[in-house]
Amino acid sequence: MTVGVRAYLGRSLNQPSMQAVWRHELACALIAEKLGFACGMDKETAYTCGLIHDIGRLALAVIRPKEYALLLATHTGPSSSMLQCERDLFGVDHCETGRRLVASWNLSPQFAEIVDGHHSAPDENEPWGMPRLIKVSCNMADAAGFPAYPGCIVTPFADLQAEIPDLARKQFPADVESLAAEVATKIAVIESA
Repeated sequence: MTVGVRAYLGRSLNQPSMQAVWRHELACALIAEKLGFACGMDKETAYTCGLIHDIGRLALAVIRPKEYALLLATHTGPSSSMLQCERDLFGVDHCETGRRLVASWNLSPQFAEIVDGHHSAPDENEPWGMPRLIKVSCNMADAAGFPAYPGCIVTPFADLQAEIPDLARKQFPADVESLAAEVATKIAVIESA
């Protein structure tokens, strides 16, 4: 899946803003895999969900690379305002684009749910499962220094840790610096392959 997504991006990875999106995807996938394993979930599914959660963002970048790269480089604020800017620019946001792409690839509806809902407001009553794991992993990727766009608002790592089930928290890095170093090392290996 990693090779396929990387190939899909092609030359758009030459844009610094798209490199940031790609690293965000990888960071989320690696964090989701680690967190999923700590929670007793299938780590391969968690990795795949993390990798494709922003596939719609990558698709928009392939469609109009210069315009989208400029938006990513200059936008500041919460994800909700970025989604609106995407709708203004493309007529659709990256969540809807990703859901359509995942459906066209005939992937499991679970992937479409995650791609389409990873920016929805957290629900305290939502059970700990893959959708919530991906939301937390996405925010942890931002907090660990791998934001999807430079001006995004980052949730404090301590707040994100508080969302993790107790048993998993004991198996997960205690501080954002440790997590960032671990993820950066793994991304370097993937990018050198």
